[in-house]
Amino acid sequence: MKLYRRILTLTLATAVAASSAVCFSQSVKKEKEIYNESADARAEIKEALEKATAEHKRVIVVFGANWCYDCHVLDAAFHRSDLAPILAANYEVVHVDIGKGEKNQDLMAKYEVPMKRGIPGLAVLDADGKLVYSQKNGEFENARALNPEDFLAFLNKWKPAAQSR
Repeated sequence: MKLYRRILTLTLATAVAASSAVCFSQSVKKEKEIYNESADARAEIKEALEKATAEHKRVIVVFGANWCYDCHVLDAAFHRSDLAPILAANYEVVHVDIGKGEKNQDLMAKYEVPMKRGIPGLAVLDADGKLVYSQKNGEFENARALNPEDFLAFLNKWKPAAQSR
């Protein structure tokens, strides 16, 4: 009976340790502040639109927060060596901080990105500021479950049409 208790105790201890490891592996290190919490989001979007017009690009507005694990996953995906060149050639990216859900909600409404679907939430604008795409179904909310091909397909789908010269 003592052996059975020891095995049970060891099994439970291992299970608790394993579940803790999963939780800790998903904690976000604050090595990088993606979202400027004191930024004027409207001014940043306006500036991005001006650059997009001059360079024939689109603007991706990413609603999120520094505490959001999936926001960091999305940012890391956008910096991958296979995705970064496509992003740089076709888009200006603006990170809009939503705080704990109380900030920039009017912009989320304007660009039709529902907060209830989670973050990160994305909107794609053309150089004139017209909404081309809005994430209505939480497509990036669980960014950790997406494959690099999913991000690539998104970027390729919404990039601007090639300029004729």
